[in-house]
Amino acid sequence: MQNDVFNRIENLNIQKLEEPLQVLQNCRICPRNCGANRFSSKLGYCKSDASYYISSICIHKGEEPAISGIHGICNVFFGHCNLQCLYCQNHQISFNYDMLAANRLNLKQVLTEIVKCLDAGCEAVGFVSPSHFVPHFKVIVDALHELGLHPTIVYNTNGYDKVETVIEIENLVDIYLPDFKYINSELSRKYSDANDYPEIAKSAIKEIYRQKGSTLFLNENGVAERGIIIRHLVLPGHIENSLGVLRFIAEEISTSVHISLMSQYYPTAFVKNISPLNRTLYQEEYQTVVDEFHRLGFRKGWVQDLESHENYQPDFEKEHPFEG
Repeated sequence: MQNDVFNRIENLNIQKLEEPLQVLQNCRICPRNCGANRFSSKLGYCKSDASYYISSICIHKGEEPAISGIHGICNVFFGHCNLQCLYCQNHQISFNYDMLAANRLNLKQVLTEIVKCLDAGCEAVGFVSPSHFVPHFKVIVDALHELGLHPTIVYNTNGYDKVETVIEIENLVDIYLPDFKYINSELSRKYSDANDYPEIAKSAIKEIYRQKGSTLFLNENGVAERGIIIRHLVLPGHIENSLGVLRFIAEEISTSVHISLMSQYYPTAFVKNISPLNRTLYQEEYQTVVDEFHRLGFRKGWVQDLESHENYQPDFEKEHPFEG
């Protein structure tokens, strides 16, 4: 397939495809509403310009089983982020300063790397931390369709998305994979520099649910093709936040959605002096959240072993960040 597709990549009308990037002259695509001209040197909150600022395009087998499948998912990891979570496991690429572990690519280079992953057996393409790169996301997906390629498209977001933006991409996204990090605005301010995160995430996830409903549709190989998986990372010392997130989903969305309840938190060097973030979860903390998950009536989703944090420490300075 490669040679034929690569020839078609060379013949794409790049100028036409990249018209959506023009909104970056006055960038208000995420809740920060910076209004920055990303074609200039005066950048906004995320410190991202108008280029395809991508840290890695690789096959990742560590997502939820229904997302990774047997062959893994082709993940496109955007650089920087519109949240600045102190404890982020992807801090090499997510913190908003110049980094070694990122590249400014062009569209043809991006498509070429994605096609290589699809040829290796990936059934889906995931866009990780896309909230501040939504125009680029649109361009890439449209270009794949122009090439005659229609992989499952996964929007893997931190949940800090405008409702208007989620509505705009409805017809491009097959699976939404949003985080729901906080129900507590003081925590979101303190740890992620976004006191409005709870209200933003509530509205975005309600819109996502409106679009996709609660059913996660799987193909004959058990790989998801359409739907929602809501992720929540349990933070040490903040169990009430996790219980509140689950209760909101149960009461305001549905107990029929798939929940990925993650215990994989591990303390990076950036939180070594910040208690209680400077430790891993206690067994009783995570078990309390799992018990509430079941008490509320959730039946679909995934829980993790408490030792899972040992398996989720990527290094984005490597060609394959998730390989040991």
